[in-house]
Amino acid sequence: MWAWYLLGIKRGFSKASLLTISTKSMEPAGIIILLTGAGGVFKQILVNTGTGEMVANYFANEGVSVLLFAFLAAVIIRILQGSATVAMITAAGITAPLLGVDISEFNKALLVLAIASGASIMSHVNDSGFWLVSKYLGLTEKQTFKSWTAMTTLLSIVSFAVVFLLSIFNL
Repeated sequence: MWAWYLLGIKRGFSKASLLTISTKSMEPAGIIILLTGAGGVFKQILVNTGTGEMVANYFANEGVSVLLFAFLAAVIIRILQGSATVAMITAAGITAPLLGVDISEFNKALLVLAIASGASIMSHVNDSGFWLVSKYLGLTEKQTFKSWTAMTTLLSIVSFAVVFLLSIFNL
C-alpha cells in the first residue's frame, strides 16, 4: 500500500495504471504458484493412494537402487511436467517409503542430490527458468533449447554420476 502511494500516486500515476502495472507484474508469479501447488497435489495423490509406494517397492524388488529410482522419478516428472520444483516434491514423496529408519545422514544427502540432479534435467518450455534465460538473453526458443536445455541436461547427468560414484565409495 505504501509503495503504491509513495512510488505511484505521489509520482503522478493514476490508480488504473498502477493496477495494470501490478497485475502484469504478478502474472509470472501466479503461474509458478499454480504449478508448484499442482505438483504438491500430484505428489500427495501418489502418497495417499499408495501408488507411489507401490511403484517404489516394485523397482526396489527388481534390484534398482534407491538413488537411481529417485533420480529417474525426478527425471520423468521433470520431462513430462516441466517444473524442477514439482519433480523434486513428487520424487521425494514416492521415494520416501523406500527409506529405512537406519539410513545415514550421508546417504540422505546423496538421495537429496540424486533427486535434485534428476529434477534439473532438460529444462523446456514449461519451465520458468527456460523463459527467463530466453528473454533476458534475447534468445529464440531454438537457441535456448540448444544452449540452456543442453546445459541443464549435461549438468543433471554429470551431477548424478558424481552422486553415484560417491555412493559406491561412500566417501
